[in-house]
Amino acid sequence: MKKRSCCVTGHRDIPADKLAYVEAELREAVGAAIRSGYTRFISGFAEGTDLIFASIVTEAKAEYPNIILEAAIPYASQLKNKDPFFQKMIACCSAVHVLCEKYSVNSFFVRNRYMISESDCVIAVYDGREKGGTVFSIRYAYTLGKELKVIEI
Repeated sequence: MKKRSCCVTGHRDIPADKLAYVEAELREAVGAAIRSGYTRFISGFAEGTDLIFASIVTEAKAEYPNIILEAAIPYASQLKNKDPFFQKMIACCSAVHVLCEKYSVNSFFVRNRYMISESDCVIAVYDGREKGGTVFSIRYAYTLGKELKVIEI
């Protein structure tokens, strides 16, 4: 049986006064996904939303050992990120998928398309911007008919 998959998209720069709200909403969205039978969670591992999501999924694994966290990395050298939190979260992944060998202007779009295509559900942290990866991902998920949970900030 195919694992039900859920991914996240969202902004890197979450305002400090919205951070607790975003964390609480992501925690609720991940919990709801788990209770609905989702077991595979994919993060793009960018700062902000992606790493918060990865952390929440990692915490949930203590109570739900059948869930897995996957990293979708846009280009290979991003794995050399020296941030200790990034490295801690990567170590918690069941799989790491590198989508492009080298950086290009399209690396992030390739990653986002992969995550959306692989997922049945997309959780989005969105502040209304009309340009960028988050709005692209929301529109792509909508076009593909994916279940979409938008956390507005």
